[in-house]
Amino acid sequence: MLNQMEGIVLKTRDYGETHKIITIFTKKLGIISAICRGANKPKSKLTAVAQNFIEANFLIYVTKGLSTVQQGQILASHRHIREDIIKTAYTAYIIELTDKILETRSPQPLLYDQLQKTLQYINTHEHYAIPVIMYELKMYQAGGFAPVVDYCVRCTRQEPPYTFSVQEGGFLCPNCSSSDIYAVQIPQAFSKILPILMHAGLERIGNISIKRENELLLRNLLDQYYDQFGGFSLKSKRFLNQIDRLQ
Repeated sequence: MLNQMEGIVLKTRDYGETHKIITIFTKKLGIISAICRGANKPKSKLTAVAQNFIEANFLIYVTKGLSTVQQGQILASHRHIREDIIKTAYTAYIIELTDKILETRSPQPLLYDQLQKTLQYINTHEHYAIPVIMYELKMYQAGGFAPVVDYCVRCTRQEPPYTFSVQEGGFLCPNCSSSDIYAVQIPQAFSKILPILMHAGLERIGNISIKRENELLLRNLLDQYYDQFGGFSLKSKRFLNQIDRLQ
């Protein structure tokens, strides 16, 4: 059945000498794989849309197995991401996270919108660490392993100042913080910021600014948290860590 749908290309691979198989996160059907016949030929009309990070309108012949891309029209190429290795690294990370966590052919229109807005933000801004974290936390929710940041993970009290426990999976109130001697004392502002980053859409935030040291602390905590609960080995994350160390 022919379907016209908006989608973001998550990954591509060569199929034979002239074709490509692309994985697309579509707004209508969720993640699907489809063959782009002749996409490796220089004059193919599908070459442009069979690229990572491309957002396009696709006309796809959808089958139970491998679908077929008939046509594609680019909506956003995200050129500035492609021209910047740091932006490319962060984008590759959230794209791979999406591909690993979401089930195929399970529509996720709200997450699609957030990925679309996050890519636009990365493409047009120089500072995008917080939007990346916002999308990351939403993917943790989709994967069923998000940290508890609305209340104490042990007693459910809303009683700051909190510590953050990777072992326990989120905030600990003063009464429960002794349950994890490795729990990290966090700035009190985190108890207000983290729930917003977790639950709010990027479109509701505007320009986001937190202190650099707090941004690094948050990044470190989430890296540890993912290592504990994420369950998927991400090549893009290893590359991103190497870049962060060089910076």
